[in-house]
Amino acid sequence: MLALSIQQPWAWAICNAGKDIENRSWRTNVRGNILIHAGKKIDYDGYDFLFEAFQIEPPVAKKIECGGIVGIANIIDCVKNSKSPWFFGEFGFVLSEQKPLRFMPISGQLGFFNVEYNPVIVDSTIERYREI
Repeated sequence: MLALSIQQPWAWAICNAGKDIENRSWRTNVRGNILIHAGKKIDYDGYDFLFEAFQIEPPVAKKIECGGIVGIANIIDCVKNSKSPWFFGEFGFVLSEQKPLRFMPISGQLGFFNVEYNPVIVDSTIERYREI
């Protein structure tokens, strides 16, 4: 399955806060489900932005999962403009069906990369995992 590495807290926001656009400087033709990989680098300014723009408080940087698979999302389009409050251009990968997954440590890579992983959705309402 393809994965895309994304800095925290943005990977968390995709999987847990409805972030429906992943901003990139490059276009993609990839469509369908991809794994969300949280890179080891943290965007500390992103924490301030999430709170100021959306009143969202992700897990603190010391506790947020980094360096592994954290979720899954469906890429449905790649756009140059969007009315989504998450869009900042140049290109936006439009996401749907975002879900957190059980964390799996794995090294990231630039761009899309292949990962062998059987996705397991975190079902927070019953605090169990279920396979998809």
